[in-house]
Amino acid sequence: MARSDQIRRGMILRHEGELFTVLDYSLAQTGKQKPTMHVKLRSLKSGHTGERTTDELGRIEEVATEIRPMQYLYASGNQRVFMDNESYEQYSLSQDILGDSLHFLVEEDTYRFLTVEGQPVALQLPTALVMKVVDTAPVEHAGGSSSVHKEARLASGLVIHVPLFIKTGDKVRVSTENRQYQGKAP
Repeated sequence: MARSDQIRRGMILRHEGELFTVLDYSLAQTGKQKPTMHVKLRSLKSGHTGERTTDELGRIEEVATEIRPMQYLYASGNQRVFMDNESYEQYSLSQDILGDSLHFLVEEDTYRFLTVEGQPVALQLPTALVMKVVDTAPVEHAGGSSSVHKEARLASGLVIHVPLFIKTGDKVRVSTENRQYQGKAP
């Protein structure tokens, strides 16, 4: 059982039999009242977010987690199928669980999953990924202007804006937080 002063971002906890991840937290205190910890949570089952106080949460039960590498195999309807690289078990995960991470999935690439009791519950993406450009307009020169961009389709299907010198086949770094071009990768 964890105390409210041990809450941290990314922590997985169980409340009323359901698993939640802590997105953010803040401490509020007014006047002579005791401090109140506000916790922003996301349900790992439904993907819905909400805010609760530690008083509403009652007893906080931290859940043991493990990081496991899994390979993305294919899409099946609104499910995405992954294979555990160690046990070779396959898991179907819904789009609700994967959320915005869907835009960065490339078949046969390996990703890090947070697992609880052997079941994958959350995909952990780094702050930036290197992705291959599969389609873009031909290379152009804008006379030294670096503010002109063109669209480029990445291997995952995501479309971003890149500088004019990027060509099909190049690898680029893309922010997983705002889906923006961060530079050309070697």
